[in-house]
Amino acid sequence: MGQHDRTSAEPAASSPAPRVRLIFGALLLVLLLASLDQTIVSTALPTIVGDLGGLNHLSWVVTAYLLSSTVSSPLYGKAGDLYGRKRVLQFAIVVFLVGSVLCGVAQSMVQLIVFRALQGVGGGGLMVTALATVGDLVPPRQRGRYQGLFGGVFGVATVIGPLLGGFFVDNLSWRWIFYVNLPIGAVALVVIATAFTGRAQTEQCRIDWLGGIVLGAGLAAIVLFTSLGGTTLAWTSPTMVGLLVAGAALLAALPFIESRAREPILPLELFRSRTFVVTSAVGFVIGFALFGSVTFLPLYLQVVKGYSPTRSGLLMTPMMLGVLTTSIVSGNLITKFGRYRVFPIVGTATATVGLYLLSRLGAATPTGIAARDMLIVGLGIGLVMQVLVLAAQNAVAHRLLGVATSVSTMSRQIGGTIGVAVFGAIFSNRLGHELAGRLPGAHIPTTASPGVVRRLPQAVHDAYVGAVATALHPVFLAAAAVMSVGFALTWLLQDVPLRTTAGAEAAEVPMAAGAEPVASAWHRVARPFVAHSRKEMQ
Repeated sequence: MGQHDRTSAEPAASSPAPRVRLIFGALLLVLLLASLDQTIVSTALPTIVGDLGGLNHLSWVVTAYLLSSTVSSPLYGKAGDLYGRKRVLQFAIVVFLVGSVLCGVAQSMVQLIVFRALQGVGGGGLMVTALATVGDLVPPRQRGRYQGLFGGVFGVATVIGPLLGGFFVDNLSWRWIFYVNLPIGAVALVVIATAFTGRAQTEQCRIDWLGGIVLGAGLAAIVLFTSLGGTTLAWTSPTMVGLLVAGAALLAALPFIESRAREPILPLELFRSRTFVVTSAVGFVIGFALFGSVTFLPLYLQVVKGYSPTRSGLLMTPMMLGVLTTSIVSGNLITKFGRYRVFPIVGTATATVGLYLLSRLGAATPTGIAARDMLIVGLGIGLVMQVLVLAAQNAVAHRLLGVATSVSTMSRQIGGTIGVAVFGAIFSNRLGHELAGRLPGAHIPTTASPGVVRRLPQAVHDAYVGAVATALHPVFLAAAAVMSVGFALTWLLQDVPLRTTAGAEAAEVPMAAGAEPVASAWHRVARPFVAHSRKEMQ
């Protein structure tokens, strides 16, 4: 293939440790950018609408970024494998920062939506390429401690994002939620440009444009279906049905296309690895259960408990501390002992317990109990998130590192998108039923904001708050049930020995004792197409 990034591997073995730490610090900043932007905007949305208008386009501020970042992430993974991580990461950072500046100066809702889509094109490459770059620099045997820190940064950003958004809205302007990216991104860009040795292109690569278009269009259809369904459009509307059918048809056609591509965007040989298949499935389930349900925690704290957005962000600190603690501890233990299988098992079990406890929260539950439950969920998240990426990277050849990383993160993101839609439907249906029973004949919207709820008459307020608390019970209970499926899947993971080399030196993929080369129904379906393509090439 001739695609190995030889120079990228050198720092792990021969370059001085301070240089690796400098590059890694820049990668942490990149991950912070990508993680913050997924959460910091939500708090400012009401203020943005008040300034720019366009309430009917509100959801598109989030959907545009989610759509473009999801669709572009597999392309970044493959481009990094073909052309080297440095130039791809620099491109992603520049596009993200340009999009951030344009978002900050937007004068209408339509402009903001377009610029958010551009920002998402850059954002799609930040997390994928940063994680893959660590694979170039650090061997899997030593990678646990680094990716543990990555998990900690991700967890911290998830919690402090809404808090920072509220601070900027209250004290400066909503535009600063975009401007804050500039100094962070500039520092990361300078460090990567000066300290990271890239790879020179030695041969011309053929891009799988057809596969990229089909994969992107299929993912776009699924993301639009889950993001707009039940809110902007009815689930059964012709447009929504068309999106679902088109998305399913395009993704079903992808194996046929990729089996004939010279450099496929999604190589089918990835699915020959049992570890890769299992980690992708677990990542999807975790995204579905965690991100789909944790989204409703601010609703509980602000509507049911009556806290301000800033205070509710502070009250989610226990979850952040849980993620930070177990991410770092598990990463160091993996580096020390070279074993990772136990952590996803314990993590999904812990998160299942935490989600079940969250399903028991009510209007009269003390805040300390809620904090304890959030801590338990955070401890579970920290044991799983980055371990899955490490296991997936260790299970594939280095030339597929970027693609494997992008699929790992993409499966989690798609799971979260679908989870938000499913749990949102569960919440809305249950809330409507509860309001009909507690406040018959009253015309109160099921999506009333915390400010509106606080202004309700006392009797109506108490009934509404009780209805919201009760409607949240099945959301977290369903999330616990889904997470238990993830717990069952983690038992299929194998402790594949972690490689002690990085970059191009990591050409061979170790196998666990007794591991089967074909480990999933998906591969059994894909194998005939791979065999056919090989026969044609011969």
